[in-house]
Amino acid sequence: MREFLRRKNIVISAKRYGIDALGAMAQGLFCSLLIGTILNTLGSQFGIGFLTAKLITINEVSYTAGGLASFMSGPAMAVAIGYALQAPPLVLFSLVTVGYACNALGGAGGPLAVLFVAIIAAELGKMVSKETRVDILVTPIVTILVGLGASWVIAPPIGGAANAFGQLIMRTTELQPFFMGILVSVLVGIALTLPISSAAICAALGLTGLAGGAAVAGCCANMVGFAVLSFRENRWGGLVSQGIGTSMLQMPNIVKNPRIWLPAILTSAVTGPLATCVFRLEMNGDPINAGMGTCGLCGQLGVWTGWVNPSATALANGASAIAPAAFDWAGLLLISFVLPAVLTWLFGLFFRRIGWIKPGDLTLPQ
Repeated sequence: MREFLRRKNIVISAKRYGIDALGAMAQGLFCSLLIGTILNTLGSQFGIGFLTAKLITINEVSYTAGGLASFMSGPAMAVAIGYALQAPPLVLFSLVTVGYACNALGGAGGPLAVLFVAIIAAELGKMVSKETRVDILVTPIVTILVGLGASWVIAPPIGGAANAFGQLIMRTTELQPFFMGILVSVLVGIALTLPISSAAICAALGLTGLAGGAAVAGCCANMVGFAVLSFRENRWGGLVSQGIGTSMLQMPNIVKNPRIWLPAILTSAVTGPLATCVFRLEMNGDPINAGMGTCGLCGQLGVWTGWVNPSATALANGASAIAPAAFDWAGLLLISFVLPAVLTWLFGLFFRRIGWIKPGDLTLPQ
């Protein structure tokens, strides 16, 4: 069996699955769902015609360029995982179907479900690859059927768990603003960096108002925080890819040393209640922006949109348009950029000095 696994390049290890596959999945998610949301936000906010044009209609649903990118997030993640596992071409291409089905069945927990299912389908597909004279038939059939079967069994429970996590976030919004600010900011910030979709959770919950503001604070604490914290390792490329991309890129490093996450988490615990109690920061734009943070500046655009033209969800929750004052703008800038950068750097400096964060711990995978 060991010889067979070696011949098939199947390496059962925490590094292969928890670092290589997880890191690749984060890149697949960024190149689909997050890029799609950025394109849609830019198109709608700045009236860019080719970004708001309906390019195609599927089952009576029209999609823009960004909508199509988001629509293909499942296949993008699955193929990225297969690529990290060095799957042969027929297995890799078959993962497109697996990723789409799994992401659809998993709901808000789709990305996490895709991680498990794509690994199972890819490794079993690799086992049968080139073992028969009709490989062109056998490998795709096995990969797709195994993936669909695993999706049917695994994805819905993971989706249910993600929804339960979302309900926990919703319940915290009913608490007093101080504790709500801490809990929502920390939990949504964690969800942003984990391989689950914080944007999808916020959208499913219709997270707006103060809870949406706390969610924005937590996401910014992770994205800007990791960008600044890891600047000495990743320089300007890392600053941009994490600061306006996604902090999920750090997940492989978090798996190796979870303590590198503490500065961002502590920062979110500070900025969350500041957002709800001091600045009364509300995110009344499209709820998906509450889970985007500084990704393409979607969180900030969502706050601004909510000020001048609240979304239908926010209006249903009692929001109304306002004329933002200087204090509102100051709060947005401090919560989104200044405080996450300063606080995470200070927390990180402390953890570096006590040896919990060592040189190279935050270097992004190439």
